[in-house]
Amino acid sequence: MCGVLMATIAERGDQPALRTPDDSVAFTYAELGDRLIRVAAGLHELGVRKGDAVGLMLVNRPEFHVVDAAAMLLGAVPFSVYNTSPPEQVGFVMGDAGNRLVITERQFLPVVEAAREHGAAQVERVVVLEDDGLPDGGASFDLEAHWRAVEPDDLLTLIYTSGTTGPPKGVQTTHANMLAELRGVHAALGQRSGGRTVSYLPAAHIADRWANHYGALMTYGATVTTITALPDLMSVVQRVRPTYFGGVPRVWEKIKAGLEAKGGTQIAEAARNDPQVAAAVRAGLGLDEATLFVTGAAPTPLEVLEFFAAFGIEICEVWGMSETTCIATTVRPGAPRHGSVGPPIDGVELRLADDGELLMRGGTVMAGYRNRPDLTAETIDPDGWLHSGDIARIDEDGYVWIVDRKKELIINAAGKNMSPANIEMQLKGGPLIGQACVIGDRRPYNVALLVLDPEAGLDPTDPAIVAQVEEEVRQANLRLSRVEQIKRFALLDEEWLPSGDELTPTMKLKRKPIAEKYATRIDELYG
Repeated sequence: MCGVLMATIAERGDQPALRTPDDSVAFTYAELGDRLIRVAAGLHELGVRKGDAVGLMLVNRPEFHVVDAAAMLLGAVPFSVYNTSPPEQVGFVMGDAGNRLVITERQFLPVVEAAREHGAAQVERVVVLEDDGLPDGGASFDLEAHWRAVEPDDLLTLIYTSGTTGPPKGVQTTHANMLAELRGVHAALGQRSGGRTVSYLPAAHIADRWANHYGALMTYGATVTTITALPDLMSVVQRVRPTYFGGVPRVWEKIKAGLEAKGGTQIAEAARNDPQVAAAVRAGLGLDEATLFVTGAAPTPLEVLEFFAAFGIEICEVWGMSETTCIATTVRPGAPRHGSVGPPIDGVELRLADDGELLMRGGTVMAGYRNRPDLTAETIDPDGWLHSGDIARIDEDGYVWIVDRKKELIINAAGKNMSPANIEMQLKGGPLIGQACVIGDRRPYNVALLVLDPEAGLDPTDPAIVAQVEEEVRQANLRLSRVEQIKRFALLDEEWLPSGDELTPTMKLKRKPIAEKYATRIDELYG
């Protein structure tokens, strides 16, 4: 990846590389190259050497890309921490990584300092950007000797899983892993050089790391605009007009809800018959110049995919994990198959275990979990097959269909196996229900905890709203088998936020904490 980045910088020169929406911070590729020499020199003066972990706790900002890339060029292992993590989790992650240096912002300094008491005692130096600026060791540093010494099997970064099933695990990603990922995805999706992207997902998650840091910036030479606050996303998109746009299903659901509030269902019908209407909607969203749309990380409701398809926004659903260096399968542009996550990318082998678990092998499989050879051996078998934990089926054309997480299947009191994710996807098909968690394991029937979409600004105690939610549940039940149907539900008077008690930073359900937090409400539903 060092060679890839240096080649891109040499080719791109005066083209904008990194910017904030208001251009208060902006670098061309030539300026990025100069800055990388100075920052790498500064990191070297701070004691950073090949193989050293470097902790980053920063919002989405150009400086993140600069510091991470500079550390990479030294042969170090930069990694990012979720900004919403409590000191206990930051301490666990940094203690596991073993980094002596942290680069952060003033707003996160109390958490970083407290993390030292929770497992990160080895941290010696904290650089605060507002106080210290980017490390700067001068422009005479011989960076080339360092980056040319980096080997394909050296570690590129650590991606800490978001902890739906226990403490985070440090996925060790090598330079060779990321190069295999970029080659495979390029062959599948045909990403072109240059272009414009927006970086808004956490840098601690593999999706933004792959899409914007290693992909758009280092490999394709795109202009990356960083977005600090998620609510600003679509207003920035309208100004940037990205040539590529991806989001977790919840992002697409929110865009859909915003369109529906303006009569989107009728517009979608008109767009199916009139390309000019579809083009106008794409332009209104700021997506008229995008040639590739992607979603992943959780199941995307079919009605969301079909809704956007009416406007000529054909979303390619992907499947992958941190452990597979992001995307392992993807629907190809121009070959939609809604509900499937597509065939594997080049270089990836797939097969199903006897119980339906999806197994994967190839150059994108991680180098193992940091400090956990036991968990690595549980996940990657002696033949190199990574056991994904997802139950899937593969159709006659090689398209993969994810059924559910192996450990999250509901087995009711009668022994019937069900997918909670599938049921939840149906429940969220209407405009009001924003989040749903289905409970039914070892129970006589299924119940659900429901949360209204916060964007709708509705009162969950209003009888008329409750009646509408009841109708949405009834409609969902019509699409489910009798045993899957929701018999009772609780409409909660609160919002579930990323990194809260109920959702991970990438908006996956934390099922066990939800079951514990709402145990009384759940018991009442079975009373």
